[in-house]
Amino acid sequence: MHTYDIRGVSVEFPFEAYDCQIVYMEKVIQALQNGSRALLESPTGTGKTLCLLCATLAWRENLSVNRRRISSQDDVGESESQAECCDRPKIIYTSRTHSQLKQVIRELKMTNYRPKMTVLGSREQLCIHTDAQVHHGRARDYACHSLRKKHACSHYTRVSDFSKQQSFGKDPFDIEDLGRFGKINGMCPYYVSRDLHKKADIIFAPYNYVIDKKKRQSLTGISWNETILIFDEAHNVPSMCADASSIDFHSHDLTTCISEVKHCIHLASNKVPLEKSVEKECDQYGYIKAVLLKLKVEMNEVVLDSEELGFTADGLYIYEFLSKMGLTFDTFKTINDNLDNAVLLLQGNISTSRTLSWWCFNPGLTMQEFSKLGVRSIILTSGTLSPLNSFAAELNLLENPHVVSPNQVWVGVVPNGPSGGLLNSSFNNRDSLEYKQELGNAIVNFSRIVPDGLLVFFPSYYLMDQCIKCWKKMGHVNATQQSTIWARICRNKEPVIEPKQSAQFAQAINDYEAKLQKTSSTGVIFFAVCRGKVSEGLDFADKAGRAVVITGVPFAMRNDPKVRLRREYLDKQAISQKKHKHCQVLTGEEWYLQEATRAVNQAVGRVIRHRNDYGAIIFCDERYLTICVY
Repeated sequence: MHTYDIRGVSVEFPFEAYDCQIVYMEKVIQALQNGSRALLESPTGTGKTLCLLCATLAWRENLSVNRRRISSQDDVGESESQAECCDRPKIIYTSRTHSQLKQVIRELKMTNYRPKMTVLGSREQLCIHTDAQVHHGRARDYACHSLRKKHACSHYTRVSDFSKQQSFGKDPFDIEDLGRFGKINGMCPYYVSRDLHKKADIIFAPYNYVIDKKKRQSLTGISWNETILIFDEAHNVPSMCADASSIDFHSHDLTTCISEVKHCIHLASNKVPLEKSVEKECDQYGYIKAVLLKLKVEMNEVVLDSEELGFTADGLYIYEFLSKMGLTFDTFKTINDNLDNAVLLLQGNISTSRTLSWWCFNPGLTMQEFSKLGVRSIILTSGTLSPLNSFAAELNLLENPHVVSPNQVWVGVVPNGPSGGLLNSSFNNRDSLEYKQELGNAIVNFSRIVPDGLLVFFPSYYLMDQCIKCWKKMGHVNATQQSTIWARICRNKEPVIEPKQSAQFAQAINDYEAKLQKTSSTGVIFFAVCRGKVSEGLDFADKAGRAVVITGVPFAMRNDPKVRLRREYLDKQAISQKKHKHCQVLTGEEWYLQEATRAVNQAVGRVIRHRNDYGAIIFCDERYLTICVY
């Protein structure tokens, strides 16, 4: 281990640190010491995660040492363990997925730091009760509640014995380790993690556990005042914050709700004996039914501007709309309690659609909640935050240089295919036979030239599927023998395709790694999608990723209502903010382009993973001649 003194904090680091790593750790410690927010960008391969862990844990350890010294000098008589428990802030380390958190915990294992820790997950991932496992999503949550209420889950009752298990938790563990521990010991892993979070020094969790208010409130073991909150892969945070404050309510969901409330009334009325309490319960469900029926009528009576544009109003209109059916701040609690009762009751007894949407276009509203909670420091970090625009004025900013030299990476734009046809996957061109043929033949050439692993990213699953289907039928325009484009790709490299279903993703990764290790193989080609799982946080170091090919530009659909309204909102904000000379503005068009380029940067970041790595980045679309990819 190497030790570095950074701003008076002794930091142990498992390797000899690069200059940019020292600078990064210095900025992390500075933010923690000042109790401020920090927006830190450090490119792929700079060891960002390891630096973040070491700097944060070293600062926390140093803070405890200093406070113990003061406590000793003042002779307050408090035990060391009590002082540590009270003095040291809790660290909450979040990322987008458990796959990314698994890599973070792997990095933690490389350090000398061994904080008390836990990792949070859902019942979908951690429940081991066979009766509950047959359900999915919210249904599994309700099944768990029902089993515990009936004292029918032995795994839950054994959690009280967890404190006797001295071996587990001494070393870093990920969600899979937690699941295995629960199965071996017959203890519910979900509630073991909940038990651990009360005493943990650092908690690892997906974003939604802190961004979603209901999930955040369920973490009763956290005193948010003075907490350190870390968002890794933070380029995803704005969209997550906006989604957390948004809702889509479909009319077919409403029809289902009405049907289920009718069933609640039937179940309640059949209770024996028919007492006043039962009559009151039926009345409560009848009230909910009346509200839902009125909501359905009101949704259908809204006059649409057009079928494409729908009806749009300012966000405050939702309160006026809901008040028509008696949904107000005064009645909300009563209705919500009645709905909870209806759900529990149902749990024990196993045309043209419209959508009511309430969308948030200001992610800062969700982030403001953490300031209200008194969170000490918030650190947002990623390798692809640029351009930072309006964020830079509010938050501390560091853009780290890369650790690789120019001769380790080749970057180029390929605007034309082998036959000279234009490579452009815009909406008007992406379905043309010529484009698919030119792109396919270009990838045939790349798969022949690039050694080992080759990653190919498409703008969408639709385009990837369409291209692959076409290549399996189509040969080269000048070919003398009947050989499809797909067959020629497979002769050069064994293919793996990113599945759309999350449950199949682990198998695809294992398949890629297994094919890569085959001595007889000339390499593997991974067909994936920008913003998909392959593009987010996975490590394709060395021969696992010698080149990445970006096909097309992953623009969101312009006519998507959420995209269109977000652009309009930002344009209005930009006009109003131009009155303030020093205020940075972001227009709708700038946001639209940035969202696409950040998705590209994430995909590109799968290669060149460390100082000695090398590879190529190939942009197969003529639009990259004019688009600035940060």
